[in-house]
Amino acid sequence: MNRAWLFPPLLVSLMLAPPGLIPSPAGAQPRSELAQGLPSPVTGRVLSLKEALDIALETQPTIQARVGDYAAARQRVDQAFSGLLPQLGGSWSALREQTVETLARSSTGKTSTITEWSTTTTAKVTLSQLLFDFGKTVAATDAAKAGAEVSREDVEIERDATVLLVKESFFNLLFGKRLVVVNQEAVARAQLNLRSAKGFFEVGTRPKFDVTRAEVDLANAQLTLIQAKNAERLARVALNTAMGISIDSPTEVQDILTYEAFPLDESRLLAEALQRRPENRQVKVRVEAAEATVRQTFRNFFPDITGNAFYGGARADMNEIWELGVSLNWSIFDGGNKIARYKEAKASLEAAQSRVRAQELAIWKEVEQAHLNVSESEQRIQAAKKAVEAAQENFRLAQGRFDAGVGTIIELTDAQLALTQAQSTEAQALTDYRIAVSRLERALGRR
Repeated sequence: MNRAWLFPPLLVSLMLAPPGLIPSPAGAQPRSELAQGLPSPVTGRVLSLKEALDIALETQPTIQARVGDYAAARQRVDQAFSGLLPQLGGSWSALREQTVETLARSSTGKTSTITEWSTTTTAKVTLSQLLFDFGKTVAATDAAKAGAEVSREDVEIERDATVLLVKESFFNLLFGKRLVVVNQEAVARAQLNLRSAKGFFEVGTRPKFDVTRAEVDLANAQLTLIQAKNAERLARVALNTAMGISIDSPTEVQDILTYEAFPLDESRLLAEALQRRPENRQVKVRVEAAEATVRQTFRNFFPDITGNAFYGGARADMNEIWELGVSLNWSIFDGGNKIARYKEAKASLEAAQSRVRAQELAIWKEVEQAHLNVSESEQRIQAAKKAVEAAQENFRLAQGRFDAGVGTIIELTDAQLALTQAQSTEAQALTDYRIAVSRLERALGRR
């Protein structure tokens, strides 16, 4: 009997996870902070979905990495703006010089050499201030600010992705636990069928075939239960990874694998998504950054006017020296480099503007697909419930017929298999519905 249907694609991917993600067997060498004596935030608790999300948003390292990127981007704003502030510096130099002079004595006709050493020291404090650059630095600062906003939206995107991953992993773990219960019940029914078949065989009312068929059915049920338990463990590993905690944490979650209607105003879905989604805000900020870059590259055609001054002392006696002046620097021709940079910036701006529309279409598609998936999975729940009710009644009748001696073992085991399949399908439908709702929330920008 083929029981592959008991493990839908959602859990097949977990069962094929890399070996490094599989929990250590009992007695294995500890590998995590939990095993090293540090407390785990899930030990001794049954986590609600909100608690799991709170843990993930606090501990997930991918979010912390994005926060670090945002902090670095904010510092680049100060770097760009620093060109408008005074620049103060100092310098000191010393020069040791040797002078050799030869003197001739007329009385004796002999010459003598005189060697002298002198030290010249110069110390300066310099000050420069950009007076006017036609807005180049301001435009560069605006571009850096927009870049920081892009990084900030990256943080929000990563948080949204983490929330969705935790929700999917949470419901997959509940699905794994539900499959374990379903298959434990299947094993119990198979054991009861085997005892009945043995009893009938011993009194001579049933052939040996009934016993062996019941034994095969029990063995298959036990095998499927083993696989279900392993799938549950893998689902727990996936949830721990999504929360950013120890892989081998004994995470237990609150069972909320039930149907709850998800209220929607279909006329407002797209507007809500475009307003809430950080991806949409990010592409618009990229347009602002591209516009600032265009302004900057255009203003690079103009000169810089800078005020310069220094004060200090020179020579051995440190005589006072100072200077005050204004300089104009203008690169009139640089081989076409500035022209090419300006054209590049304009092309980048046009590309950024096109990506805004592309992002809107992508969000629209995602919202529509998620909405349709919610509707489809909602309908499957109702059909699955009816299938479970019919399968339970069919199994009850088959078991009664078998106990009365008018039914066959094949009829009974088929009814048992159909009941297990119907219960698993119902659990899958509930899981798919909750995941579909989670993905719709992600598409709408909700958490």
